[in-house]
Amino acid sequence: MPSTDRIRDHAGQGATTVAARARRRLRADQARQLADLLRHQILSGGFDSGTLPHESVLATDYRASRNTVRQALDLLRAEGLVARHPGVGTVVVGQKYPHGLDRLMGLAETLHEHGTVTNEVRTMGPAPAPHPVAQRLKVAPGTDVLYIERLRRLNGLPLSLDLTYIPLDIGTALLGADLENTDVFRLLETITGQGLGHAEITLEAVNADAHSAAVLEAPRGAAVLMLERLTHLADGRPVDLEFIRFRGDRITMSGQLRRSL
Repeated sequence: MPSTDRIRDHAGQGATTVAARARRRLRADQARQLADLLRHQILSGGFDSGTLPHESVLATDYRASRNTVRQALDLLRAEGLVARHPGVGTVVVGQKYPHGLDRLMGLAETLHEHGTVTNEVRTMGPAPAPHPVAQRLKVAPGTDVLYIERLRRLNGLPLSLDLTYIPLDIGTALLGADLENTDVFRLLETITGQGLGHAEITLEAVNADAHSAAVLEAPRGAAVLMLERLTHLADGRPVDLEFIRFRGDRITMSGQLRRSL
């Protein structure tokens, strides 16, 4: 075969490969977009029966190919939200609990409609404040603060691992309190005689370290939602610094934002 013909054939094969990759990438993009739409419906109770429509119905409703629908459902299965049952179809098997970001509330207050929140106090006692903690709580570096580590469960299901730092002049009164069944927020208001005022929060996704994964019964390296929250009393004093690791497959964060320029 002349060299020019070989070059032409090779170029044609390359174009076919590029086109196939582009089709696969497009289908993957469409599957991800469809999974996002279906996830919202699942989490908001859009499928009353607990069973998703047949793949052909989803394909028609969302103007997608059957392959795209299957890939979208595969993504949701990997997240643990749905499962395929022979003779039944795709059913909802997972649930995420809503956690609002527009009100300052404890976890038991936030999730009271979904069941009982209990706390396993794993560590509790005075500890020297690391410099970043002391700075945030406005105490001298090295000053003792109350350190608390709690595993928090909803209806017995591990939900979050909370690391809390509280100034010791307030925290001492917590040592004999019922932390297993009471939110720290309520106890702080009782101890100080004033309400909580506001909190500064940061939310990010981090990978679960070996300790966190074991405690939360999550796969090592799984993504968890890390909520850092510094809570102030009504008079402005910082009183509670928390680092909360939520299982990302069991919680969803939401809030209402208003545009202000």
